[in-house]
Amino acid sequence: MKIKNFNKIIDQTNINPSANKEVIKKTCQGARKYGFRGVCVNPEWVKLVSQELKETDIKIIALIDPPMGQSPHFKRMEMAKKAKKDGADELDLVINVIDIKYERFNEVLKDLKPICRLLPTKVIIGSGYLTDKEIEKASQIVKRAGAFCVKTATEKDPLEHIELKEKAKHLQIMKKGAQGLKIKASGKIKTIRDVKMMIEAGADIIGTSFGVEIIKGYKRTQRTQK
Repeated sequence: MKIKNFNKIIDQTNINPSANKEVIKKTCQGARKYGFRGVCVNPEWVKLVSQELKETDIKIIALIDPPMGQSPHFKRMEMAKKAKKDGADELDLVINVIDIKYERFNEVLKDLKPICRLLPTKVIIGSGYLTDKEIEKASQIVKRAGAFCVKTATEKDPLEHIELKEKAKHLQIMKKGAQGLKIKASGKIKTIRDVKMMIEAGADIIGTSFGVEIIKGYKRTQRTQK
């Protein structure tokens, strides 16, 4: 599989709660070396990442309200506004998964719309928690909210690595529900084979903490195919 600008579909991710300053800097160094699309971190690291990635075109992405998006709306707005002030280019915002499960769709839309206006936003729907019907409905709401992308999950995705085929099916449903939006696959994506499966299912962006390992493997594969 040959992909043009392969590095530019990867959002290198470090949302480990135990990560320290040096670990985050190392994540940024890897992103700079391989020219990834973006670096996704918890909000407390956005300011540091914006400094580390200064004068690059790498997107600084803040993960907002994992794992289930259940903070009150005013708190979510505060988190998003602070991330923007600290230098974030994009938000990866978790939808209120419980509201989706209980079909409180108007509340979900009302919550998402003003946050999506702050910065370009990917909305994480927690697809591993949802039925196929709920995935499609959540994707439709994300589109109506003004996000540019719908995303599968955070690191708390209940789907294990061996269940990536199920995630691939989710991507196809998301693409149908949010036609015209980009689709981001994340959670348990560790190898080139995983990435290929996600792209073939419709992913435009890959979120992974294994970006460096994946890109090295991809380059080795390309060399052996010449």
